[in-house]
Amino acid sequence: MREVLLGAAAEGLFTPLWSERLLEEWARAAARRGELDEMQARGEIALLRAHWPSASIQPRDGDLARLWLPDENDIHVLAAAIAGSADVIVTLNIKDFPRHILAEEGVARQDPDGFLHALWLDHPEALERVGAKVLAQAEEIDTAPHDLRKLLKKARLPRLAKALAG
Repeated sequence: MREVLLGAAAEGLFTPLWSERLLEEWARAAARRGELDEMQARGEIALLRAHWPSASIQPRDGDLARLWLPDENDIHVLAAAIAGSADVIVTLNIKDFPRHILAEEGVARQDPDGFLHALWLDHPEALERVGAKVLAQAEEIDTAPHDLRKLLKKARLPRLAKALAG
């Protein structure tokens, strides 16, 4: 899923934004799976920072203090979205990012599959290139042939899988 989202960003279809805290949470989550996973995550994070140097947004202290979400540990995500003038938070976590609270801040919530499918509707060729790159990466990792539709479904992108396989 991450490769497809970042591939779409690399195609210029949207500008990714994140907080440093979000990146650090990713690295710590990877560390719980083992040292090798943490090293890989930190390497990927370094590549993200190099590719999108202006994507890191520092949430404003005032926003961090005034905002409320069901999980207080997610407030930094909404605060970064506000500070970065983001239109949408792309997440599978619907429980902790209620639409009505985000709407009060001028931010929408979309699941990754819906977000990418909408991008495909407007830019099918770009998403086809992204799909081809993801497929090539998967085949390079284990040298076995893969089916893009199955890969995308496994990545919880069924609508995009259907669109690209269509």
